[in-house]
Amino acid sequence: MVDVEFRVVSDRRDGLLLALGQVVIANGFTLLRQRMLNSDEGVVLVMVVRGPADALLMLEEKLGTHHLVQSFEASPYEPAPSAPAAAPAPVARNNGNGNGHAGQTSAAAAPVAPAGAAGGHAAAPIDTQRVETLLPQLARNYPNILLQLVALERELPPAQREATLRYIGQRVGAWVYKRDFALGGQLPLADSVRRIALPAMRQLVQAELHEDVLKVRNSPFCHRGESGECCHFLRGMLGGLLEGQHGAHVHVVESQCRNTGAETCRFEFES
Repeated sequence: MVDVEFRVVSDRRDGLLLALGQVVIANGFTLLRQRMLNSDEGVVLVMVVRGPADALLMLEEKLGTHHLVQSFEASPYEPAPSAPAAAPAPVARNNGNGNGHAGQTSAAAAPVAPAGAAGGHAAAPIDTQRVETLLPQLARNYPNILLQLVALERELPPAQREATLRYIGQRVGAWVYKRDFALGGQLPLADSVRRIALPAMRQLVQAELHEDVLKVRNSPFCHRGESGECCHFLRGMLGGLLEGQHGAHVHVVESQCRNTGAETCRFEFES
């Protein structure tokens, strides 16, 4: 579960809290506290909500594109510490109803490890602010997101690439699962790969299934001048897609990669 603070600017006060509160609840979150005030920007509504991390991207998209919302910011919420701490600078997001450019969300710059990372030395920290700013953009542009991700990969320090791209993949995969597949019944792992993971991958890359192995022919993350398997986003997304059916117990392995000379990138699944 995550606690998040949303700051919304609107030109209308009446019905604003009710309308956005319904969106929060409909996406599986609880409204912990709220305050509303008038400012030079318009009516400012601040909401603190709590809910599942894998549903946060969808909630941000719904709030940021709501017809009552002119601008939207989000940041991780933490109770005030006993010692003063510098607050992160917000990055505004406009949905087109007000002035500005669409598509940015702010988050604190405190680094976090991706879901599933073990120990303090297992993975490099993730720049949360950069990730949370990118995720709503990916939601709006999906499935045309690979160019953005390749550009991000090139900019990241080498020590952060695997952890960051896998974490983004997990978040995107969980969002796609909830959007497109959550209403289906519970499936065995092999059927989940065939009916959920494969169709979702085919929106992004050339993917095919051979027995229980998913093969990708055109991963854009290969041949980046590094050794070893490098399709970290695809691996993370497959995990996010399948966790909706099988929880965190599902394990995705890139057993072969074109970056190491294989003909295709191969992903295998265990639970």
